[in-house]
Amino acid sequence: MAEDGKKPIIKKIIKKGGHGHHGGAWKIAYADFMTAMMAFFLLMWLLNAVTEKQLQGLADYFAPTTASTSKSGAGGMLGGKVIGEGVLTSNSSSSFTPTLPPPTFNNGQNDQTQPVDEEDLQKAQEAKEQQQFEETAQEIRQAVGGIPELRSLAKNLLIDNTPEGLRIQIVDQDGTAMFPSGSSRMNPNMRKLLGLVATAIKDLPKQVAIAGHTDSTKYADPNGYGNWELSADRALASRRALVEMGFPEKRVQRVGGRADMDPLVAEDLNNPQNRRISIVLLRDSIANAEKERATPKSLGLTR
Repeated sequence: MAEDGKKPIIKKIIKKGGHGHHGGAWKIAYADFMTAMMAFFLLMWLLNAVTEKQLQGLADYFAPTTASTSKSGAGGMLGGKVIGEGVLTSNSSSSFTPTLPPPTFNNGQNDQTQPVDEEDLQKAQEAKEQQQFEETAQEIRQAVGGIPELRSLAKNLLIDNTPEGLRIQIVDQDGTAMFPSGSSRMNPNMRKLLGLVATAIKDLPKQVAIAGHTDSTKYADPNGYGNWELSADRALASRRALVEMGFPEKRVQRVGGRADMDPLVAEDLNNPQNRRISIVLLRDSIANAEKERATPKSLGLTR
């Protein structure tokens, strides 16, 4: 007993803790849950965005390997290799590749190796050709207009689009002939215009067809030389001049004479414009079709 017969006073201290719903522990749990959900939906999105081939590559990259038995300075079971080194070894004989299930999210819609539609490819090729032809035509016209001594010859140059391709024609006009009468020796004006054409088309990867044309005027020759021979010789002379000016000889697909069979001015067969040289930049489809017809197989000459 305490002194003086008094009972000791005992103080009981109760530590009060905050109620559960007033604490912050639930916030941490909620944040963890939201992070996990975000990671899950991100994974689902990635699975839908990648292709089967990319999934296979990802699986190959993380394919585990068994412990190596090779010997190194460290010896032992791991042979001196760091655990997990097999992750970066894609050609290890001890690795295995898990088999992926058939794709269910992407179905190959984003696979760049999908076959290209032939019709769309052809349309794109035709559009590209048309753009190249327009740029070439504009370049030739600007070149003629930019040289004072050739401006007067602009009327002798005709450029248009045909089913075969871009047609460039150098024609005679009254008082301006590209060749002397009855001759395949070209005049200086013809050579100057051919030089401009050669510069404009030599870097364009297209085959060309060259044709010579005459009017319907007949002339007597004791050897039988006529408009057919003259038109062919003028076409050949134009081919030689183009090659001399730097045009690749292998891109000349055909050369021929048409005499007066394809007049430019049909209502006047003796019009000077019917005497002309035409150079056609062939469309790829036309050039390829002609090459196929000219192969020995198409002529039944294969062994």
